[in-house]
Amino acid sequence: MAATGEETVRASHILIKHEGSRRKASWKDPEGRVISATTRADAAARLCDLRAQILAGRGSFADLAAQHSDCSSARRGGDLGTFGRRQMQKPFEDATYALKVGEISDIIDTESGVHIILRTA
Repeated sequence: MAATGEETVRASHILIKHEGSRRKASWKDPEGRVISATTRADAAARLCDLRAQILAGRGSFADLAAQHSDCSSARRGGDLGTFGRRQMQKPFEDATYALKVGEISDIIDTESGVHIILRTA
């Protein structure tokens, strides 16, 4: 619980940016060349494949986040730490709070790109 008494969650995610993302650069693509050439459909397809690998036991969430996520949290296996309400973009927050600990979301769209989220606490 946060000091205010509000429920907090902890989550990891894999973010794939695309041409519609608000910031078209990442640690993997500082110039944004690949991101600017990636459609939302292509980004979502990549995430679907990564999610399927995780669910089939062919890769860990943390390892795949470290290799594929466009977020700087990739260096922590996608771990975003603990957060409360109104600290993340609303679709991301709503999806995270709706998950049970250990569950992985379907694809979530935000202004940053497309994500899959693993709720860890």
